[in-house]
Amino acid sequence: MKLDYFVAGTNNLAAAIAFYDQLFEGSPVASLGGSDRMHYWGNENFAFAVATPFDEAPATVGNGMMFGFDMGTEADVTRLYQKVLELGGTCEGKPGPRGPRFTAYARDLDGNKLCFHT
Repeated sequence: MKLDYFVAGTNNLAAAIAFYDQLFEGSPVASLGGSDRMHYWGNENFAFAVATPFDEAPATVGNGMMFGFDMGTEADVTRLYQKVLELGGTCEGKPGPRGPRFTAYARDLDGNKLCFHT
């Protein structure tokens, strides 16, 4: 079994699309378009989306929830972490060794927690 996709909630779809378009720029993940409430990115092994909640209530951050991106190299972990900060996201843990992995933690514009790791 493998995780097929995940969706992050947003309260500003246009800002979230701009954020993730720039974050994924230069990666093997492409923008796949979307609808009036959701936008997708992906490749043959990965799918990610941002969406305004279907119930029209405000999107909120799940306590303890985090999205992990396997970056392959320490340089790519650091690059995406720095890109999040450049785009207005916040630091949740600078790049560095943690256990058997090299990881960095950040939050996107809606407060969704992201982990970049090797």
